[in-house]
Amino acid sequence: MIECNKISKMVYGGDYNPEQWSEDIWEEDMRLFKLAGIDIVTLNVFSWALLQKDDDVYDFSLLDKIMDMVKKNGLSVCLATSTGAHPAWMAKKYPDILRTEFGGMKRKFGGRHNSCPNSPTYKKFSVRLARKLAERYKDYENIVAWHISNEFGGECYCDNCEKAFRIWLKEKYGTLEALNKAWNTTFWGHTFYDWDEIVLPDLRSEHFAYERTMFQGISLDYRRFMSDSMLERYKDEYHAIKEITPDVLITTNLMGFYKPLDYQKWAKYMDFISWDNYPSNDDSYAKIAMAHDLMRGVKQGKPFALMEQTPSVTNWLSYNALKRPGVMRLWSYQAVAHGADTVMFFQMRRSIGACEKYHGAVIDHVGNENTRVFREIAALGKELEEIGDLTLGGRTKAKIGLLFDWDNWWALEYSAGPSCELRYLTEFGRYYEALRKRNYDVDIIGAEDELEPYSVVIAPVLYMVKGDYDEKIRSFTQNGGTFVTTFFSGIVQENDLVTLGGYPGKLRDIMGIWVEEIDALPNGEENAFTYEGENYPAKLLCDIIHTEGAEALSAYEKDFYAGSPVFTVNSYGKGKAYYIGTASNEAFYQKLLTEICENAGVKPVLKTPELVEVTSRENEKGKYLFVLNHAEEEKTVQLSGNYKDILTGKSYHNEELTLAKKDVAILQVEN
Repeated sequence: MIECNKISKMVYGGDYNPEQWSEDIWEEDMRLFKLAGIDIVTLNVFSWALLQKDDDVYDFSLLDKIMDMVKKNGLSVCLATSTGAHPAWMAKKYPDILRTEFGGMKRKFGGRHNSCPNSPTYKKFSVRLARKLAERYKDYENIVAWHISNEFGGECYCDNCEKAFRIWLKEKYGTLEALNKAWNTTFWGHTFYDWDEIVLPDLRSEHFAYERTMFQGISLDYRRFMSDSMLERYKDEYHAIKEITPDVLITTNLMGFYKPLDYQKWAKYMDFISWDNYPSNDDSYAKIAMAHDLMRGVKQGKPFALMEQTPSVTNWLSYNALKRPGVMRLWSYQAVAHGADTVMFFQMRRSIGACEKYHGAVIDHVGNENTRVFREIAALGKELEEIGDLTLGGRTKAKIGLLFDWDNWWALEYSAGPSCELRYLTEFGRYYEALRKRNYDVDIIGAEDELEPYSVVIAPVLYMVKGDYDEKIRSFTQNGGTFVTTFFSGIVQENDLVTLGGYPGKLRDIMGIWVEEIDALPNGEENAFTYEGENYPAKLLCDIIHTEGAEALSAYEKDFYAGSPVFTVNSYGKGKAYYIGTASNEAFYQKLLTEICENAGVKPVLKTPELVEVTSRENEKGKYLFVLNHAEEEKTVQLSGNYKDILTGKSYHNEELTLAKKDVAILQVEN
């Protein structure tokens, strides 16, 4: 689907569940899809119970009809394996397939995400189904992608997982001596003398609560193990399908900043990234953009598939507000602006029962084309047809890399202190949003990604410095790069053991500072500092810093550490290293990060009024600026240079671009 020779335009469609409907409705759906410009459907997402009725009894007759119908109607297919929800008979006959919750409760059949990833039953039957589907439909040329399971998730704490955890630990550490050292098991008398003495960490063992553990090293490794366990089940199906259809691309739909699964590791085994975008009502446009950039970033900048979004309303929020007129189109193009080469929805026709019957759809319960949502869908479909392949494969050539790391996320929020309000994603978001609102293109990178393509690398709250990652930072900065990090960084290594010798540990020489103490301020309490004539709050954590070659750029104004540096810059080789020792407000981040970027020679894509977002993508056909007006009123942008709007055909030569509220322009740069 992404960079696929069967695709010549941005595909447009989404999840279709004809098995929920009679065949006369199927024909009406085909008529409406043509009206809307729909050209792809994701099929067979939750049909395992229909396809397999006992151990060796399979029935593909209904899916055969559906596959033939969509092929006849010229639709491309993203074919799912259905393994996201096992059948009831399977749970009854093989109870090992059912998950055990964090508190030790064994689940019964129901819901989804309810299969134990270390169940022999699940592994056997899921792989067998995937293989049978590939064998049956391998000759359907309209299959452009395989979709394994659906939104992988559902941690398990059963006996099978405990046994598998011990095997995983043996492979990771080799000996009990190495494991005891890595976990520091002399603490609280936890030394292990036999692998079978190790139990999984949950409420029955090491945890006070889900996020509060008495033994961070054990809990951190279980997080890694559980992510790996689900990845192994994905890989089982992947390899089974690839044996039969080696040329068809394979994916599974991710969920943005989903904490339980290390998507940077998963991405290595996905032919392309796809993900489901369901923001909350109060999410800023920058927060939505951040998730898109993460999904682009886990595959090193490769375009991704927007696999799901709602056409109108999400059904699981506390208040399920409608997408106002224009917002579906705006958010669809925002995904494209950040790297999507598809625009797809859940769902095609609105269900009549169960928990998603009030979730939005292309075809509403009224069953015809005479709805606001359908008219907007059809209008966007026409635009995408006219755009064709112009933007396909476009890459964002960002000069700013923003480091995000799942191990760091897990470890930081398992930490017993320094503040219950310290949240990795919140602090990461402060930096991303400040840059996005100034229209800087940003790549979200992982610890294995190279730093050399970037002029500025920012690593908010780099609590855990794994392996020799400090050497990568050291080399980047010495060779002229600008590195930025923050309070509570360089504290531990990959097993969550403190790096001795003073904070920020291995980063100390790069930053040119020593952090003697860390003050945690309760909610509502603040220190303060002044920078270039403006006063800013210092909140959450305040590092008490001593300079060791760095220059202090501002100082705390209150408490016993008044006069101590609050943030610093150190010249290191040909580059610079900034250390920001506290949390502050958006005005501060925008001011400081803009200065840092300017000093590093990095410019925003375009300067615009507030709430107008601009990104860029480039391919062999040219460079495109996506200008998106998220405001509730008309906005005017001053353009410098020559552009053509590929949506309207209008050309601009050093003049103003005016956008109505929620409107979009896609400007092709003309030389």
